[in-house]
Amino acid sequence: MPHIQLTPAQRKVHRAEAHSLDPVVMVGGNGLTPAVVRETDLALQAHGLIKVRVFSDDRAERESIYQQLADQLNAAPIQHIGKLLVLWRPKPVEAREHAQDEARKPGPRDVKVLKYSKRGGQRPEVKVLRVLGNQRLTAGGKVKKARPAKTSAKKQQG
Repeated sequence: MPHIQLTPAQRKVHRAEAHSLDPVVMVGGNGLTPAVVRETDLALQAHGLIKVRVFSDDRAERESIYQQLADQLNAAPIQHIGKLLVLWRPKPVEAREHAQDEARKPGPRDVKVLKYSKRGGQRPEVKVLRVLGNQRLTAGGKVKKARPAKTSAKKQQG
């Protein structure tokens, strides 16, 4: 499988994102084994952008490992500096949807409320309110319990 082709600008963005990352896959003395390829694939599925550390002193061997990983896993080679390899592959759609579902769960959140003065020319007062998962914020800036979920007439009878 050929690896993903990126523009230099895209590659630059991924290099900047990878700067603060730690290596998640280590390639030891046995080289590129099927277990290493499988772990790299799992890491790409989970993170999208990963660093791989190769414990080999031979630069040609590191370069071949870099190209093999990119080709076998359909990943874009981002950077090869010393013993560190940076690979990127877009996350699968299911993983992105799951991450969005996690963000949508109700929980405490801080909401800023502006209270304007009755007199003109005064600065509005900013209040930060904590709204829990079972609460809602009214138009007047007050916190109330959330409305109960409506049930159908058939469910109420049963």
